[in-house]
Amino acid sequence: MGKDPEGLPTILMTADAVGGVWNYALSLCAALPRYRLVLAVMGPAPGAAQRDAALALPSVVVEERAFRLEWMAGAELDLAASRDWLAALAQRYGAALFHCNGYAHATSTPGCPVLVAAHSDVLSWWAAVHREPAPPSWNSYRREVLAGLPAADCIVAPTRAVLDDLARHYGLVGLHALVIRNGIDLRLYAPRPKRQVVMAAGRLWDAAKNLALLDEIAGSLEWPIEIAGDSTHPESGSVRFSAVRPLGMLTPGDMAERLGHAAIFAAPARYEPFGLGILEAAASGCALVLGDIVSLRETWAGAAVFVPPDDKAGWHASLRELIADSDRRRHLSEAARQRAQSFSREAMARGYAALYDELLGGAERREVA
Repeated sequence: MGKDPEGLPTILMTADAVGGVWNYALSLCAALPRYRLVLAVMGPAPGAAQRDAALALPSVVVEERAFRLEWMAGAELDLAASRDWLAALAQRYGAALFHCNGYAHATSTPGCPVLVAAHSDVLSWWAAVHREPAPPSWNSYRREVLAGLPAADCIVAPTRAVLDDLARHYGLVGLHALVIRNGIDLRLYAPRPKRQVVMAAGRLWDAAKNLALLDEIAGSLEWPIEIAGDSTHPESGSVRFSAVRPLGMLTPGDMAERLGHAAIFAAPARYEPFGLGILEAAASGCALVLGDIVSLRETWAGAAVFVPPDDKAGWHASLRELIADSDRRRHLSEAARQRAQSFSREAMARGYAALYDELLGGAERREVA
């Protein structure tokens, strides 16, 4: 699927349609027309709107296989076949660079330089959510990450906090690693006449998002809380909330519309490596109330209210105070929107294009030698 522009260097990029990696990948692809990007999608199939958005990009080819993602139960049973599939794609399309949005597939031997983009990892997720090390059942996952990281010519993360997590749980000594901030198309987001509503977004089933806390306090707030996102886990059942207003999965256009009208955006995350939804809310002029964790302070210090993720009383008090204080909401809205200007899709693309060129240039020099 997709077009095959002549003469463009080909980047093979892994992706999945479950979380923020999908939006990150499409945003990056849209901003890099000087490359042909082969999007190798694994895991649950993209929805119709997701697939249409990918196919609308003229320099993108989409390939799909239903291999289990590396954090899913039984993923090790699919690893050999999925690595072979990626190696075959690299050969078929003549990939000059392999951009791996994960760890286990970095060892797929694509025959070209490998870039690992670190978006999250299970051991860090587990430690943040459960306040204890991951159990031995995750040892095989840990081994795959330990093998994948040194297989990369470069490791990229959206925050310093992510690199620190990787160093803590797996070690990065001697590895080439750097931060390239995520970005969005800021033209799609703008403040609109604000409604008296608190909005949140994310996978409702993900304990790291901690959206259940908002359901616990919603009934005693003066404004309603609306939550956009998927309530069905890709491997298990659905979650049900009782006090918030569920919006379900929204199209990008509907999400931008909702965020533009929302006065407050709440994200009580226990673990959030970057938070594209928070960035979208900031660009839409929402006053931000965020979980007080290292990664979110790294990005939003001075432009948000921070509350410890599991402090239910603190969340209730902070939201009530902000609901009652229009001047403070206005100040936080302006601060968040100003900060968001630093995270454009174009800035992200410039960082990756420079890195791609560095890696491709290194590969060319090795061939000449």
